[in-house]
Amino acid sequence: MNQTKYIFVTGGVTSSLGKGIIAASLAKLLQARGYRTTIQKFDPYINVDPGTLNPYEHGECYVTDDGAETDLDLGHYERFLNVPTSQANNVTTGRIYLSVIEKERRGEFLGKTVQVVPHITNEIKDRMQLLGKSGDYDIVITEIGGTVGDIESLPYIESVRQLVWELGEHNGIVIHLTLVPYLAAAGELKTKPTQHSVKTLMESGIKADILVCRTEHEISEELRNKLALFCNVKREAVIQSIDASTIYEVPNLMLEEGLDIVALKKLDLPKKAAPDLKNWNTFLRRLKHPKHVVNIGLIGKYVEMQDCYKSILEAFIHAGAANETKVNVISIHSEHIDATNIQEKLAGLDAILVAPGFGERGIEGKIEAVRYARENKVPFFGICLGMQMAIIEYARNVVGLADANSTEMNEQTTHPVVNLMEEQKTITDKGGTMRLGAWKCDLKQDSLAYKIYGKESISERHRHRYEYNSNYVAQLQNAGLIASGVNPDTGLVEVVEIENHPFFIGVQYHPEYKSTVANPHPIFVSFVAAAVQAKKK
Repeated sequence: MNQTKYIFVTGGVTSSLGKGIIAASLAKLLQARGYRTTIQKFDPYINVDPGTLNPYEHGECYVTDDGAETDLDLGHYERFLNVPTSQANNVTTGRIYLSVIEKERRGEFLGKTVQVVPHITNEIKDRMQLLGKSGDYDIVITEIGGTVGDIESLPYIESVRQLVWELGEHNGIVIHLTLVPYLAAAGELKTKPTQHSVKTLMESGIKADILVCRTEHEISEELRNKLALFCNVKREAVIQSIDASTIYEVPNLMLEEGLDIVALKKLDLPKKAAPDLKNWNTFLRRLKHPKHVVNIGLIGKYVEMQDCYKSILEAFIHAGAANETKVNVISIHSEHIDATNIQEKLAGLDAILVAPGFGERGIEGKIEAVRYARENKVPFFGICLGMQMAIIEYARNVVGLADANSTEMNEQTTHPVVNLMEEQKTITDKGGTMRLGAWKCDLKQDSLAYKIYGKESISERHRHRYEYNSNYVAQLQNAGLIASGVNPDTGLVEVVEIENHPFFIGVQYHPEYKSTVANPHPIFVSFVAAAVQAKKK
């Protein structure tokens, strides 16, 4: 292929229809046919990136190898494609405007009046083609966040209109995802919301090439013909996206509907070989037919919203399938845990994960959960703040440093076993200034961490400001808290564990970010295996 082809995915009627899953599923099918495919997300909010957003606002912040704080949809892209994403795969309105304003300040527009068209739209189009021009991809899928008709999305929709026209026939197509609701009172599916959504898109100068219709019930042939006629698309391009028991079924559903075939036809590309989904379907079969069931407690403070821990939940799905085990994740709010109710709250759990987070709210509950897991020999896994809570718990209850704490929670503590990184102390801006992205870690031989990974040197993604205070490492290690993973360049401790326990490990990084269908993360796989063993006893 000489020219990169572009697919734009827009949404209508309502948000949260699953544009990211449709984009990832199509990309998976195209990849399985032999096309080099990537996906990018354009978000219409004015934050420069999601790094400063409360998880309740936008779900988890997903971090890439190159340290970009991005939308959680990039996690879906990586989990489906097993290909790393980067800063270039996620762009926000804030980043676009910031870039244009900085150019204006440098005088790059030669005194011109800077406007949405052409300056903002040109910047958007440049970003849309950045990955395509790298020469690494045959097809670039671009997901446009928000819903058609939103005032925030208008510059993106206009940019798509311009770019499809500039690219020429067969080089750029638009997939529009809409909702076909079922009205129980009438006992039928209604197409009118989709018709209005397509009309809104056409008012912006864009004709949908493919219509993907989210639905709870099968769409009849009659309704498909109606949608084709009223929405100005070919009958073969009306694709049903019915609710599935798991997002990992969607590629197979889209294959049955022929989404990839229609897209390739409109892009004037050969079908190549039929998609090879053998490994994918093996994963699905193991996921749907587990031999074991375990209950794992997720101790966190954002548990009211599932998307706050999206990558962790998906990593459990991958690890569960690898162990032929159904993992029931029991979400428990750390603010509701204390010494008086810990037995009641955590009873019946086969393993405990203490989740990442920021701020002092709910940390005492997390510390109690660590103590419970340590003393009762329950498999334990702490991620980022979860590891820090394990350090504090050990310092307080084993070493006897009653005041031990993190300076994030208590700046006056006499035993700051977790402290602000030295280079962070002069930083005032919050956005994009944490320790981010992939960092190396050397593992001690004969440690649990080494046994899990099977190698001495690893690379994992980080997102934090506070670290295990090096001044306390030797003291706690002498008392049994082993520092089994260390960054070779900074000397900072990345992994802690204790002996004489079925499974107890804390990591400063975020292993959940690297777990995919094709490569479940080894710590999660080992953790679920430990939970299975604990249940058997």
